Amino acid sequence: MSTDTKSLTSNEAIRAELESWLDENWSPDRSLLAWRDILVDGGWAATGWPLEYYGRGFDRGQVALVHEIFREKGAVGAASVGPRRLASETILAMGNDDQKRRYLRPILTGEHAWCQLFSEPGSGSDLAGLSTKAELIDGKWVINGQKVWNTSAHHADFGILVARTNWDIPKHQGISYFLIDMRQPGVEVRPLKQMNGHASFNEVFMTDAIVPAEDLVGGEGNGWAVATTTLSYERRGAAPTLSGASTSENPQEGLVYDEYREELKIANEPYTWYPQRQGRVDLVMSRAKETGAISDPVIRQEMAKLFCMSKGAVLASQAAEAKRKSGSNEIVPAGSIGKLAASVIARQSAHVHTMISGADAMLSGPTSAEEGMVAEVLISVPAISIAGGTDEIQRNIISERVLGMPKEQRSDTGPFRDIKRNT
Repeated sequence: MSTDTKSLTSNEAIRAELESWLDENWSPDRSLLAWRDILVDGGWAATGWPLEYYGRGFDRGQVALVHEIFREKGAVGAASVGPRRLASETILAMGNDDQKRRYLRPILTGEHAWCQLFSEPGSGSDLAGLSTKAELIDGKWVINGQKVWNTSAHHADFGILVARTNWDIPKHQGISYFLIDMRQPGVEVRPLKQMNGHASFNEVFMTDAIVPAEDLVGGEGNGWAVATTTLSYERRGAAPTLSGASTSENPQEGLVYDEYREELKIANEPYTWYPQRQGRVDLVMSRAKETGAISDPVIRQEMAKLFCMSKGAVLASQAAEAKRKSGSNEIVPAGSIGKLAASVIARQSAHVHTMISGADAMLSGPTSAEEGMVAEVLISVPAISIAGGTDEIQRNIISERVLGMPKEQRSDTGPFRDIKRNT
């Protein structure tokens, strides 16, 4: 970098340097990888990251400005869609220097896709009850077990994995966190078909899969602390620290755009139904007017309740963001409040859609309500109360960490091997 980034203290200076740099370096005729190599070397791929790891140490406002300039220029940014963001933020926060140097750059360039290997058939919400085993044999970790609900595992190169390394201590203390090669023998990925017709998730079976000793993150037995870091980013949507255009509908022509659209198509495919699981509040008013339900006072009251809840969640999120900007590191409770609010709003939205559409809400196909979109909402909404930690888990976090209430009594203390569990 030709300019000392520490001297860029104003938005005007950031804009001037970045616009000049893009004018000199940006070209849609390069391959996507070639462009991103230049982007990373220039320090504009992840401007919210530290200087020593491809970033510039910008705050969130400055990062937002960088995004804006990239959009104005029509420039493609770093790879950021899907679990690779959770992986990169966790490695950045908890990994050692060697792990950061080996893994962060290929994430930014898009060379490596990632998945998250946390939940298990016998321990979904109770993540600490996991039983996937990791044993240190001849200097390598040998992994055996099963994971489920793994988005993008079918095309991932690497995974972030939690596994049990000690069965003779309390369950939260015996967990370790690993970075695992998904392309190796011993890792089998099977897609799962959902009731809404999508197949976003997978189950993953590991049989004597190998993780090198240097890919243990945070030290043996510290996996719970590392995993909660990942979950905190997941629950607040992960901070927008990466630079670049955010739209997948880019009309420009050129090799870099062609490859970028293909990358987004693959990466976004598992998430096409996510707006439906959030309830599609944006469709409520138009549907009410179209069907005449807007004239029904009872339905109008439920719509008003929905819109108030939705607006309140936005304001709460903005308040949490302001707290983070003030220097607070309290991100887990804020994320839990937002996630629980999203579940409540989604259910209310599904309720309102049902009131508006009546029996038509059960139909799919081109002549049904919103071409089947309303029906998809109804069968997708339950997922938001489960994925990323159930509503019950979020209520526990809020009660204990936000309201300061005493923790509930537990029956799963003591050595993990002595605890009754699902098998």
